[in-house]
Amino acid sequence: MADYDLILKGGRIIDPSQNLDEVSDVAFSGGKAAAVGKNLKSGANTEVRDVKGYIVTPGLIDLHTHVYWGGTSLGIDAEEFCRLSGVTTCVDTGSAGPGNFAGFRKHVIERSDVRILAYLHVSFAGIWGFSKTIMVGESEDIRLMAPAEAVAVADANRDVIVGIKVRVGKHASGEQGAAPLNMAIQAAEEAGMPVMCHIDHPPPSYEEVLGMLRPGDVLTHAFRAFPNAPCTVQGTVKPAVLEARKRGVLFDIGHGKGSFSFKTARAMLANGFYPDTISSDVHVLCIDGPAFDQVTTMSKFLMLGMPLMDVIRASTSNAGHALKRTELGSLKAGSAGDATILSIKEGKFDYEDAAGEHMTGDKKIIAEGTVIGGKWWHPKRSQKFARVGAKTKETA
Repeated sequence: MADYDLILKGGRIIDPSQNLDEVSDVAFSGGKAAAVGKNLKSGANTEVRDVKGYIVTPGLIDLHTHVYWGGTSLGIDAEEFCRLSGVTTCVDTGSAGPGNFAGFRKHVIERSDVRILAYLHVSFAGIWGFSKTIMVGESEDIRLMAPAEAVAVADANRDVIVGIKVRVGKHASGEQGAAPLNMAIQAAEEAGMPVMCHIDHPPPSYEEVLGMLRPGDVLTHAFRAFPNAPCTVQGTVKPAVLEARKRGVLFDIGHGKGSFSFKTARAMLANGFYPDTISSDVHVLCIDGPAFDQVTTMSKFLMLGMPLMDVIRASTSNAGHALKRTELGSLKAGSAGDATILSIKEGKFDYEDAAGEHMTGDKKIIAEGTVIGGKWWHPKRSQKFARVGAKTKETA
């Protein structure tokens, strides 16, 4: 057998795709995950990293980001974000539409070491009017809806486009209500892809949007505050929410600047209704708070009582299934060669939701390192995990 390229030695492997939670090694070869097991043997050319005392998960997937840096006013730098947050796959959700996706692909996606996938906006220029001083809902002008162009661009870029994005609600679609969602669904059906739908204040209502979504479609900002919350004032889950989950609609967090509520999350978790996916909705207006990043968003759910295995599941294997790319979010042999090294710090940590409520937690998930494409990333990132063995003397 050929040498492994990289072995992470002695970490606590948490891989929900294999129901694994054990101290073990994980190896990578040829850019893929190769093996999980005790005392994996290194060869002459194997890089070995000692991760004892740390958690090793499949590479984290942030299902809702905005990383068209320089092309839209809300975009952040994907690689810098991933260095700090342990994310190995950023899913950009509608920053670009069919009119400007070519630039996003050429200047950002293709140049990035970090994997970037995208939901293509059904609006021609994507989310073009979103800043501290300009707030124009791109779905408000029906003339900008471009379902035919979206289908053509999505079909030509199936290697990186995973679905169609649309934003509806008082702020995003105004008087057009749910009409842009109807167009997005038509485009998605033609392209054979799922939809991700943003929801903000009514109209349309939470129930109306759910009634339109199909199995495999994603509702993001799913745990938002009233109005358009998924739960009643009595703290029960709305029947339309339960029915939608039963037929296969997926519920994503999409924290962002204004779309996540501790009050809503407490009610939903108390009813045993966990999000399918946890995502940050990171962009320029929330990267410095209240969302910050993926691991901070995960930490909030850990502090709300969601088990660690389920928190990781919602950021790995569940996200891979939502993307219909099950090679992501797993450490199974042959899967994508991505991993995230985490620690859980203890102390007093202040967490804030998008409604202004603060919560003090005693734990925080910290991103300590990443493996991308079977290689330790980024080479100049950290001195923490020294290479071990006589063959490797320097640190990264």
